[in-house]
Amino acid sequence: MGIWFNFKNRLKNSGLLILAVFLFFYFSYFTINGDRGLLRYMYLSKEISQASAIAEQFNSQKSKLEEKVKLLSSSSLDLDLLEERARIVLNFVGDDEFVVLDSTDEV
Repeated sequence: MGIWFNFKNRLKNSGLLILAVFLFFYFSYFTINGDRGLLRYMYLSKEISQASAIAEQFNSQKSKLEEKVKLLSSSSLDLDLLEERARIVLNFVGDDEFVVLDSTDEV
């Protein structure tokens, strides 16, 4: 009876140890590779930094366009910018100017 009791205690203690080791590796694996793990966190941090850089580019482009619109408003009209836009949009050319066409462009 003493041997059997000793065997049951060892088996019970080793079972708890095996369970503890299994749980340790399980939680360690999902801490690193899970949906909310460290690798996913690093990936999302990189995505956020790239998106922030793109947003900054768009914000600077937006501010430049807002400045151009402000110059074309009726309260502060910039005649040079207005003439430039008219030439581009309407294909306007002055009397003392000439146009050089590139033969490689298709009309």
